[in-house]
Amino acid sequence: MLRSLTDFIAEIAGGAREPEFAENDYRLAAAALLVHVVTIDGIIGDVEMDKLKRILGFRFSLKEEEAEHLLEAAIARDAEAVDLYAFTSVLNRAMDEEGRKRVIEMMFEVAYADGGLTEFEDNLVWRAAELLNISSRDRVEIRKRIRETFDGA
Repeated sequence: MLRSLTDFIAEIAGGAREPEFAENDYRLAAAALLVHVVTIDGIIGDVEMDKLKRILGFRFSLKEEEAEHLLEAAIARDAEAVDLYAFTSVLNRAMDEEGRKRVIEMMFEVAYADGGLTEFEDNLVWRAAELLNISSRDRVEIRKRIRETFDGA
């Protein structure tokens, strides 16, 4: 109710309220995992960051500005995180198995965006999949499907 009222007032005042993403927001947790994938190999490319923004916008039905705000929040959240559990525990509580598989899919999409999958990226996705209770078989099938998509492009 309060959120609706403040959004309404912000809209009347001439600007939309900037979206906020709470620490327990599954979108922030997923975005932080994706940021971790992009940064794990030490090379942060424009192609990967663009792909990451597009994925966030598409998967979470966000406008471009909202996706950018989520990305900024995810970068900050990833920088302060000690391990993956902080993110995967939120996702385990908020998502069913299919939703968690989609997160693994998004991680592979971001990892393959620069043309290949490094061993660091693959290991990170493997660890996240384990914490998300996604079987090795499902993870391998997802990786194969995403790789074929990028090989065929």
